[in-house]
Amino acid sequence: MIEGLKVSKELDSLMQRGKSFLNCEYPLICGAMTWVSEPNLISAVVKAGGFASIAAGNSPLDLLQKQIETVSATGKKNFAVNLITIAPSYQSHLKLVTEMKMPYIIFAGSLPKEKEVQMAKESGAKVLCFASTMALAKRMIKFGADALIMEGSEAGGHIGHVSTMVLLQEILFNFGDQVPVFTAGGIGTGRMFAHMLLMGAAGVQMGTRFVMTEECLAHKNFKDSFARSEARDAIATSQFDTKLPVVSVRALKNEGVDEFNKLQLKLIKDIDAGLTTREVAQHDLETFWIGSLRKAVVDGNVQSGSLMAGQSVGLVKNVVPVKEMVRDIITEADKELIAVKQKLSC
Repeated sequence: MIEGLKVSKELDSLMQRGKSFLNCEYPLICGAMTWVSEPNLISAVVKAGGFASIAAGNSPLDLLQKQIETVSATGKKNFAVNLITIAPSYQSHLKLVTEMKMPYIIFAGSLPKEKEVQMAKESGAKVLCFASTMALAKRMIKFGADALIMEGSEAGGHIGHVSTMVLLQEILFNFGDQVPVFTAGGIGTGRMFAHMLLMGAAGVQMGTRFVMTEECLAHKNFKDSFARSEARDAIATSQFDTKLPVVSVRALKNEGVDEFNKLQLKLIKDIDAGLTTREVAQHDLETFWIGSLRKAVVDGNVQSGSLMAGQSVGLVKNVVPVKEMVRDIITEADKELIAVKQKLSC
């Protein structure tokens, strides 16, 4: 909670469902970003009254356990571990977080199995699942998801193919009464946060904006690239051949994107020549992104490293403390609700 930050009864009422579910003061979720969502940033977000998730990625088991213990030491319970279902270490990660009795578990990357969702729930965790299509939303609710994160293609990193605008109508409007739905993809302002709540969202998830905070330990070069960029600079990769299905990745255009495209074409040729399999090729592509992202985030190599960013990158130009960012979002949302009330009273 941010000392001295006053929230109107209207905004507080709209946030209530998300606040209650996430056990936090403001239903603002800091999205899980590999190499970015580590204990320093997570701790700052939870202390500021938001909600955050540790990005498990393909972390070594001992490192993930240490990160969970570090954030747990804050005494806060408003954080999750984000599990990537297609990561080689996924099963061991799932076993660890259930044994550690995490308060929240988020499944991402691909579809978790129903028994895996139930395993998480039986450990006492509330389960959130990503939904990038209406069909996925239906299936995750059927599997027992306690809440959905509806993510549009405007988001950064691995993305689906449907825009936030359409998913609001397909998922939020159809399933928002069944389970809490947190919206993501292209959201970067308090005004949009207010309108998401007015449409029935329980809260929002943002990633790109949290990168531009002082507590985010990403390299200065990485942040400077964000500050220089406009929305159109964050582009999505393409799939060149159905024989090698790939999950699109949205990132700032640079040599790293070109290298990924070249690798994809090479792997397609290798599949045709019988030199590799589709499964191995897909693993090679994911390995590329993990290493490429580290180059940019940790080492500051923004020429060939991956600059994963959402299209909201054009909305953020300055690096500020997490508390200031959260304060700005909430204050702006309150002002927007006042403006909406005035328009409705005309």
